[in-house]
Amino acid sequence: MGRPQTFNANNAARTARDVFWTHGYEGASLQELEHATGLNKSSIYNTFGSKKGLFDAAVQNYLDEVVRPALAPLIAQPATPDAIVDYLNRLRHALTANPERGLRDGCLLVNSAGAPIARDKVVSGAISSYRAELHDAVAAGIRARHPAWAHDKVARASDIVTALIVSAMTMVRVDVPAAGRACDVALEVIEA
Repeated sequence: MGRPQTFNANNAARTARDVFWTHGYEGASLQELEHATGLNKSSIYNTFGSKKGLFDAAVQNYLDEVVRPALAPLIAQPATPDAIVDYLNRLRHALTANPERGLRDGCLLVNSAGAPIARDKVVSGAISSYRAELHDAVAAGIRARHPAWAHDKVARASDIVTALIVSAMTMVRVDVPAAGRACDVALEVIEA
C-alpha cells in the first residue's frame, strides 16, 4: 500500500503552470518542475502520470484561475456596457504597465499553439476551445456595449478583436509597445 498523498495536486499544477508559462512545455525541464512544485519525479508521475499529464493539469489550472476570471465580466448576466472596454484596458495594463512583471510571458495557450506540443490532440483541443471561449466572451461584451449592432457587425468586430488579443499576447514577449497598440486598435474597433 502506497503512502498517502501529502501535497495538494492543484497547488502543484499552479506552480508548474508558471514554469510552463515561462518556458513552454518543451523548455520546462523535469528538474525545474520538481524544484517549482517541491515534488520529486515519482510523485509527479504518480499524481499526473507524466510530464504531459502535469502540463494538462497546469492548462486546466490556467483556464480556471487566470482566463475565466478575466472573462467573467464579459459573460455576466447582464454584462455591463463597459465590460469589454474594461477588459481591454486591464489587458493592456497587464501587458504594458510593468514589462518586468505582469503578462510578460503572454498567454500559456497562445504560446503553446506555436510549439510542438500543439500537435498533441488534447492540447490542440484545449487551445481551440480557449480561442472559442475568448471569442464568445468578446462577442458577449460587444453585444452588451452595442445592443443595436446587427449580428454580422458584432461577429466581424468579435473576430477582429479576438485576433488582436491573440496578437497582443503573442507580441508581448518581443515587443511590448506592439502588444499595447494591438489593445488600442481593439478598443478602436469596438468604438467604430
